[in-house]
Amino acid sequence: MEKINTAESALKIGISNELTKEVTKDNTASAMGSGLLDVFATPAMAALMEETCLKSVQPYLEEGSGTVGTGLTITHVSATPIGMQVRCVSKLVEVDGRKLVFDIQAFDDAGLIGQGMHERFIIQNDKFFQKAQNKVRK
Repeated sequence: MEKINTAESALKIGISNELTKEVTKDNTASAMGSGLLDVFATPAMAALMEETCLKSVQPYLEEGSGTVGTGLTITHVSATPIGMQVRCVSKLVEVDGRKLVFDIQAFDDAGLIGQGMHERFIIQNDKFFQKAQNKVRK
Protein backbone atom coordinates (compact mmCIF):
# COMPACT_ATOMS: atom_id res chain seq x y z
CA MET A 1 0.00 0.00 0.00
CA GLU A 2 1.35 3.43 -0.96
CA LYS A 3 2.12 5.72 1.95
CA ILE A 4 -0.01 8.84 1.92
CA ASN A 5 1.73 12.05 2.90
CA THR A 6 0.99 12.64 6.58
CA ALA A 7 1.24 16.39 5.98
CA GLU A 8 -2.28 16.17 4.54
CA SER A 9 -3.56 16.37 8.10
CA ALA A 10 -1.65 19.66 8.57
CA LEU A 11 -3.34 21.18 5.54
CA LYS A 12 -6.37 23.07 6.76
CA ILE A 13 -9.08 24.84 4.82
CA GLY A 14 -8.39 28.56 4.95
CA ILE A 15 -4.62 28.48 4.33
CA SER A 16 -3.98 31.55 2.20
CA ASN A 17 -1.17 33.29 0.40
CA GLU A 18 -0.52 36.47 -1.53
CA LEU A 19 2.10 37.21 -4.20
CA THR A 20 2.70 40.33 -6.25
CA LYS A 21 4.30 40.66 -9.67
CA GLU A 22 5.02 43.71 -11.79
CA VAL A 23 3.76 43.77 -15.35
CA THR A 24 6.81 44.01 -17.62
CA LYS A 25 7.33 43.64 -21.35
CA ASP A 26 8.30 39.96 -20.73
CA ASN A 27 4.93 38.96 -19.26
CA THR A 28 2.69 40.76 -21.75
CA ALA A 29 0.35 39.09 -24.20
CA SER A 30 2.47 40.30 -27.13
CA ALA A 31 5.65 38.78 -25.66
CA MET A 32 4.03 35.48 -24.66
CA GLY A 33 2.18 35.00 -27.94
CA SER A 34 -1.29 35.00 -26.39
CA GLY A 35 -2.28 38.33 -27.90
CA LEU A 36 -1.01 41.38 -29.73
CA LEU A 37 -1.07 44.04 -27.00
CA ASP A 38 1.37 45.03 -24.27
CA VAL A 39 -0.92 44.10 -21.36
CA PHE A 40 -0.55 41.40 -18.69
CA ALA A 41 -0.95 38.06 -20.44
CA THR A 42 -3.53 35.51 -19.39
CA PRO A 43 -0.82 32.78 -19.29
CA ALA A 44 1.24 35.02 -16.96
CA MET A 45 -1.79 35.48 -14.71
CA ALA A 46 -2.38 31.72 -14.69
CA ALA A 47 1.26 31.08 -13.76
CA LEU A 48 1.09 33.63 -10.94
CA MET A 49 -2.08 32.00 -9.65
CA GLU A 50 -0.48 28.54 -9.64
CA GLU A 51 2.67 29.85 -7.95
CA THR A 52 0.62 31.56 -5.25
CA CYS A 53 -1.23 28.32 -4.47
CA LEU A 54 1.95 26.21 -4.60
CA LYS A 55 3.79 28.45 -2.15
CA SER A 56 0.84 28.56 0.25
CA VAL A 57 0.97 24.84 1.05
CA GLN A 58 4.61 23.89 0.46
CA PRO A 59 5.66 24.73 4.07
CA TYR A 60 3.11 22.19 5.36
CA LEU A 61 4.41 19.26 3.27
CA GLU A 62 6.92 16.61 4.30
CA GLU A 63 10.44 16.83 2.91
CA GLY A 64 10.53 15.34 -0.58
CA SER A 65 6.88 16.11 -1.23
CA GLY A 66 5.38 18.75 -3.45
CA THR A 67 2.24 19.56 -5.36
CA VAL A 68 1.44 19.61 -9.05
CA GLY A 69 -1.28 21.55 -10.77
CA THR A 70 -4.00 19.36 -12.29
CA GLY A 71 -6.76 21.83 -13.06
CA LEU A 72 -7.22 25.54 -13.58
CA THR A 73 -10.46 27.33 -14.42
CA ILE A 74 -10.08 31.11 -14.62
CA THR A 75 -11.54 34.21 -16.14
CA HIS A 76 -9.42 37.22 -17.07
CA VAL A 77 -11.80 40.16 -16.77
CA SER A 78 -9.62 43.26 -17.04
CA ALA A 79 -6.38 44.26 -18.79
CA THR A 80 -3.36 45.51 -16.82
CA PRO A 81 -0.73 47.71 -18.52
CA ILE A 82 3.05 47.56 -18.17
CA GLY A 83 4.29 49.11 -14.93
CA MET A 84 1.34 48.16 -12.74
CA GLN A 85 1.51 45.54 -10.00
CA VAL A 86 -0.67 42.43 -10.06
CA ARG A 87 -1.53 40.95 -6.66
CA CYS A 88 -2.75 37.37 -6.47
CA VAL A 89 -4.55 35.94 -3.44
CA SER A 90 -5.18 32.24 -2.92
CA LYS A 91 -7.26 30.42 -0.33
CA LEU A 92 -7.37 26.65 0.22
CA VAL A 93 -11.07 25.74 0.14
CA GLU A 94 -11.01 21.93 -0.05
CA VAL A 95 -8.73 19.11 1.11
CA ASP A 96 -9.76 15.66 -0.14
CA GLY A 97 -6.95 13.19 0.50
CA ARG A 98 -4.11 14.34 -1.75
CA LYS A 99 -6.36 16.69 -3.76
CA LEU A 100 -6.26 20.39 -2.87
CA VAL A 101 -8.66 22.99 -4.28
CA PHE A 102 -8.01 26.74 -4.14
CA ASP A 103 -10.07 29.86 -4.75
CA ILE A 104 -7.89 32.43 -6.52
CA GLN A 105 -8.24 36.10 -7.34
CA ALA A 106 -5.93 38.61 -9.03
CA PHE A 107 -6.05 42.38 -8.67
CA ASP A 108 -4.29 45.44 -10.04
CA ASP A 109 -4.50 48.95 -8.59
CA ALA A 110 -7.89 49.46 -10.26
CA GLY A 111 -9.51 46.26 -8.92
CA LEU A 112 -10.24 42.66 -9.83
CA ILE A 113 -8.58 41.43 -13.04
CA GLY A 114 -9.08 37.66 -12.77
CA GLN A 115 -10.52 34.87 -10.67
CA GLY A 116 -11.12 31.16 -10.61
CA MET A 117 -10.38 27.80 -9.07
CA HIS A 118 -7.17 25.78 -9.06
CA GLU A 119 -6.66 22.11 -8.23
CA ARG A 120 -3.35 20.60 -7.10
CA PHE A 121 -2.33 17.11 -5.99
CA ILE A 122 0.25 16.21 -3.36
CA ILE A 123 3.03 14.09 -4.87
CA GLN A 124 6.32 12.50 -3.88
CA ASN A 125 8.78 14.52 -5.99
CA ASP A 126 11.25 11.74 -6.83
CA LYS A 127 8.57 9.20 -7.71
CA PHE A 128 6.66 11.71 -9.85
CA PHE A 129 9.78 12.87 -11.70
CA GLN A 130 10.92 9.28 -12.32
CA LYS A 131 7.52 8.38 -13.78
CA ALA A 132 7.80 11.35 -16.16
CA GLN A 133 11.36 10.36 -17.14
CA ASN A 134 10.22 6.82 -17.89
CA LYS A 135 8.23 8.21 -20.81
CA VAL A 136 11.51 9.06 -22.56
CA ARG A 137 12.87 5.55 -22.11
CA LYS A 138 9.92 3.77 -23.73
